[in-house]
Amino acid sequence: MATMLGTPWIRIKVVPDFHSPIFRQSSLSLHRSFRRHFRRNFSISASSDSPFPRKNDGEIRVRFAPSPTGNLHVGGARTALFNYLFARSKGGKFVLRIEDTDLERSTKESEEALLRDLTWLGLNWDEGPGVGGDYGPYRQSERNSLYKQYAYKLLDSGYVYRCFCSNEELEKMKETAKLKGLPPVYNGKWATASDVDVKEELEKGSPFTYRFRVPKEGSLKIDDLIRGEVRWNLDTLGDFVIMRSNGQPVYNFCVTVDDATMAISHVIRAEEHLPNTLRQALIYKALGFPMPNFAHVSLILAPDRSKLSKRHGATSVGQFREIGYLPQALVNFLSLLGWGDGTENEFYTIEQLVEKFTIERVNKSGAIFDTTKLRWMNGQYLRALPSDELNKVVGEHWKSSGILNESEGLFIEEAVALLKDGLELVPESDKLLSNLLSYPLSETLASSEAKPVLEDGLSDVAASLLAAHDSGELSAALQEGHSGWKKWVKGFGNSLKRKGKALFMPLRVLLTGKLHGPDMGAGIVLLHKAGTTGIVNPQFGFITLDERFKMLREIDWESFKADPSAPEPATTAAL
Repeated sequence: MATMLGTPWIRIKVVPDFHSPIFRQSSLSLHRSFRRHFRRNFSISASSDSPFPRKNDGEIRVRFAPSPTGNLHVGGARTALFNYLFARSKGGKFVLRIEDTDLERSTKESEEALLRDLTWLGLNWDEGPGVGGDYGPYRQSERNSLYKQYAYKLLDSGYVYRCFCSNEELEKMKETAKLKGLPPVYNGKWATASDVDVKEELEKGSPFTYRFRVPKEGSLKIDDLIRGEVRWNLDTLGDFVIMRSNGQPVYNFCVTVDDATMAISHVIRAEEHLPNTLRQALIYKALGFPMPNFAHVSLILAPDRSKLSKRHGATSVGQFREIGYLPQALVNFLSLLGWGDGTENEFYTIEQLVEKFTIERVNKSGAIFDTTKLRWMNGQYLRALPSDELNKVVGEHWKSSGILNESEGLFIEEAVALLKDGLELVPESDKLLSNLLSYPLSETLASSEAKPVLEDGLSDVAASLLAAHDSGELSAALQEGHSGWKKWVKGFGNSLKRKGKALFMPLRVLLTGKLHGPDMGAGIVLLHKAGTTGIVNPQFGFITLDERFKMLREIDWESFKADPSAPEPATTAAL
């Protein structure tokens, strides 16, 4: 296998030498010479030397080349990440090129979204849109004159010919090949056409494509940096189009010209592009370009091992950002899809990834996209944020969602500290805070789970609690914060001769309306602040502690003693 750094360009060995004087013959004799020579054995293989000078010799240059026809898929994001890490680990350049030759589907909005998503992930490019560079322009739609220049060069040298076949003729060829059990390849009708025939069609204004002459025998072999040796037989390909009748170049031709003229040293891309290498290698040789090293990364699979698609849920970077994932968590997760440093470690900063990444440790097997693991990893990153940063992102979300009137302050700091252990995604903080502020007392008391608490003298505790509230004793304690609550609850327990679960369970039910939840003391202090500071949006329907005590006064405890069970379970905190 070719090595990573310092490896010379792969040399394409061809039999015969296509740069012979036969290309200076007339068109018809030239075509016949091509056919005669192509009947000989043809092979392409990797070699350790190269007759071609390499631009910026020794510099590692990789590219990520998305099409702006939709959102950035996580598979594309991982490809971009691997290119970025490889370039940074080798002191090379990470180039961004926009492949927008599909004029009908490419949109400016999609391109802007791609740039935004890559920037959000922290994958900053050294050359490309918005940055510039010595090898621009970096949009294929702005490079048409370059493609035509090289297409004409191939036409003049005889590697390419004009094909005047209509769509109907091409379909008929496919049907005939299918009936014979042959690959659906072009039959070469115009490959040996005379100058007279070609001139006649041109004078009639007949539309034509440019087709590349493919040898009828031989094979192509590459040493892929991930997959090892890959070989194809050429007799399954047929002469292929490099430029359409409307003058638009075809993908494989554009990519080859772009990678060569941009001095790309390593092409790291998805394995679905592996078959394209056959056509591209032929074009490299015909144009006299050195061929880069190839590395084809495995597909990202769904849990059922099918190709990850929209039916499996969110698949684009933009969707994951909107759901509430952090860029550093998504980057870390994507890096582990098919790569590992050989240790048990699963957490890496982008700087650590640059230090540890090697293409040799990229696995050629498909990687499973485990959303559960991604959520868990995001939660780890979220809770590891500095307190002020976590408070800011959650506080701003609470305000924007309409629960709170403010986005910062002591209440938010204490609420985040109390609830963050159950937080995996920022939007989930809405549910956590809403649950903390809710008071589903009636539902809880009517549940079967509340029966033991009711039977343990809950009504007596309620009476004592109401007395503590009426005297102002509880309110004064809560004004002092956590220390005041602890002091009060200890005295309250002593007065009732209760402690532990016998004390805290009835207090939790009476004050929060729930049987389960986060630390009760911290929660009660927050409820007190929420009721006295006005931080909660009135439209949210928050029930203050004072209002909760009014509700306690109106409870008919005898009705619960008569029938304390109910079919519905108690509402519990999702923490």
